[in-house]
Amino acid sequence: MPLLELPHTPGCLVCGPHNPLGLHLCLFVDPETGIVHTTFTPAEHHIGFQGIPHGGVLATVLDEAMVWAATWHGRRFCVCGELTVRYRQSACVGVALKVEANVSNSRSRLIQVEGTITDHKGELVASASGKYVPMPADRHREFVGTLIPDPKTQAAARRLREESAL
Repeated sequence: MPLLELPHTPGCLVCGPHNPLGLHLCLFVDPETGIVHTTFTPAEHHIGFQGIPHGGVLATVLDEAMVWAATWHGRRFCVCGELTVRYRQSACVGVALKVEANVSNSRSRLIQVEGTITDHKGELVASASGKYVPMPADRHREFVGTLIPDPKTQAAARRLREESAL
């Protein structure tokens, strides 16, 4: 089964197409495994030190992939309760990074997720673990209402509108 593109919200820092300062990333989920994928190529304006992307930007991209993995798993939007990132090596500006996230454990009120960033050689740049908390059903419905209608994300958005798995 092909990957599904996940929906966007207008102002999201990571995926929002209407955020002029955003990263404008597209994230994809494997509907069979729930693994979320994206690629991110840091630009010069993402640096911490010359030529090296800021760790906070990398953590932000990891968090986005991880929250989507939790959200997809529970069919309910989640928020991050805890995020731990371990940086293994520096990334480089202008070089594409592969980001993946998957659920490692799930309970009704807490979903644990792991994420990785690898470089173009497949070497680990950063790994993360996080705890995500599902939103109440009414807040989930509010968030679903903010999703941008788009034929590319329609299949994933439809699944998020279905009854929560939690």
